[in-house]
Amino acid sequence: MSANDLEQRCINTIRMLAVDGVQQANSGHPGLPMEAAPIAYVLWTRLMRYNPKNPDWPNRDRFVLSGGHGSMLLYAMLHLTGYDLSLDEIRNFRQWESQTPGHPEYGDTPGVETTTGPLGQGISNAVGMAMAEAHLAARYNRAGHEIVNHFTYVIASDGDMMEGVASEACSLAGHLGLGRLIVIYLDNSITIDGGTDLAFSENTGLRFDAYGWHVQRVLDGNDLARVEAAVELARQETDRPSVIICRTVIGYGSPNKAGTSKAHGEPLGEDEVELTKQNLGWPLEPKFLVPDEVRAYFQQMPLYGKGWELAWHQAFDAYAAAFPDLAESWKQAMDGELPAGWDENLPSFSSDQGPMATRQASGVTINALSQRIPGLLGGSADLAGSNNTMVEAETNYAAGNYGGRNLHFGVREHAMAAALNGMTLHGGLRPYAGTFLVFSDYMRPSIRLAALMGIAPVYAFTHDSVGLGEDGPTHQPIEHYMSLRAIPNLTLIRPADAAETSEAWVAALRRKDGPVALALTRQKLPVLDRAELAPADGLHMGAYVLADADGHPDLILIASGSEVCLALEARDALAGEGISARVVSMPSWELFEAQTGEYRESVLPASVTARLAIEPGVTLGWERYVGQRGDVIGLERFGASAPYEVVFENLGFTAGNIVEKAKALVAAS
Repeated sequence: MSANDLEQRCINTIRMLAVDGVQQANSGHPGLPMEAAPIAYVLWTRLMRYNPKNPDWPNRDRFVLSGGHGSMLLYAMLHLTGYDLSLDEIRNFRQWESQTPGHPEYGDTPGVETTTGPLGQGISNAVGMAMAEAHLAARYNRAGHEIVNHFTYVIASDGDMMEGVASEACSLAGHLGLGRLIVIYLDNSITIDGGTDLAFSENTGLRFDAYGWHVQRVLDGNDLARVEAAVELARQETDRPSVIICRTVIGYGSPNKAGTSKAHGEPLGEDEVELTKQNLGWPLEPKFLVPDEVRAYFQQMPLYGKGWELAWHQAFDAYAAAFPDLAESWKQAMDGELPAGWDENLPSFSSDQGPMATRQASGVTINALSQRIPGLLGGSADLAGSNNTMVEAETNYAAGNYGGRNLHFGVREHAMAAALNGMTLHGGLRPYAGTFLVFSDYMRPSIRLAALMGIAPVYAFTHDSVGLGEDGPTHQPIEHYMSLRAIPNLTLIRPADAAETSEAWVAALRRKDGPVALALTRQKLPVLDRAELAPADGLHMGAYVLADADGHPDLILIASGSEVCLALEARDALAGEGISARVVSMPSWELFEAQTGEYRESVLPASVTARLAIEPGVTLGWERYVGQRGDVIGLERFGASAPYEVVFENLGFTAGNIVEKAKALVAAS
């Protein structure tokens, strides 16, 4: 068999594994794997550096299938190149608890670098991966010792090109000049509804040229030599990210469905599968065939991978001998560990300092933590001064200065959150990002994916309530606490004062298996006098008794964030009327629910049925803590434009209103 014939047999093996897998599942997207098989073959056998026996090798090239609906392409490549993904798992495509879900899921399948499916997310994650590679290279590489020098490859679809998040991310990538990011765009002119001319007629090449990308075109995705040459040229382009617009035919090989939307999101059908196999000269049986010569060819890849990794380890040993401190820092960062003592003696805040917004306390804490945690970096979507995300001692991350730790995402909240995921997935960094809480709506798809993947970026959301004041209802979050709490595996923390804010950052950075969102105030709040109250480290329990009643409480006041000080003020007023109230600070439902039932009962004893929760957002969900006989001071309307004191007064967030509601509850109990 000639070399060309063997290569075509390898490519058709990729295609047919996808066709058989989708057909057996009676569900899936065969078209993308069929068209992209030659491109994947070139990448995985001629260009990429990876080790199937160690998928987490730090200096591996990253591969992102942004068109995640074509997941069988990735599964086929992982299986054939020697990752721990069996042929039985390929047969088990889209089935319960398989390693081959409908879209690639990070953590489910060895070699899957990120969860892709929602279009635009994969390519935007890849921008974050390239940002991480550039930063770590700038921080750790030294002349003659390059321990960070890998590429991030993406296969993207028409849908990725249309999604807004991808436009934001690619604009940012061009601005930053991320030269180790290479995107291959499958330009097949087909979407689910039909031809792309129904809704997409822009000149994509000119768009990416305007972004500052290096743009190439390959007129035939089956031309292996031209695909390889284009990627090689892209690898030489060190100052710009590259996009290769590759003309492909969706469902290539199918006599009746190739080039049509019928090849996109449904099985070919048994008859068409048979015709496709005949057309490509493929045996009709057995299904899921991997010919011996193909298996033998791909078995070279683990051997190559072992060699690539061994060479890197030898280079790293030389690096460690020359720069032992840097090498130790690198290992610790890539292991996801934080330096010893990072959470000790953080800035303390006292009532003598006067009122302080929790966003300000957050900024002070970030600056202290950044001196101890080299991998901590972050920024804001054009709101650094408002979000207090800047690190004063650090420079800006920019083209030519990738070692800077202050990230400027511009007004690109969608891309910011997606890139944050990519940076986290790359490893070696603990990234954070800030914007106003109301704009978490723009970030929600990426936040949800971070929670789904079990990765731990941190979001510093400021201007967390109607307390932001004059900007008015467009900027005042109402439903957002509950919206975020509804995302499984996301932890929301709304600290009551500066001291709780410092503890909130500790809690956020201790978490490794899910994202954390901090909700921080614009307005100044009293720094609570902890000599008279419980210490702020109670925050780690999610809720704690901040100020207890004298004897058995008549009432429990539960508050988060800026309303805790109002609850304390109301407690004092109630005491003057003979009502004994316990004040519970509840910064995080999720942390509280993680505690034992015994602890939760100690904070919110079932014997006290008069309970009043105070939080300036929708009341949905609070019934779990106040019970049937309790009440909530919240909002079931949007806010208003006025000074925040006036807004709070008119919407009932005052100590006086808390007192009146509390008295009514006690009287009825």
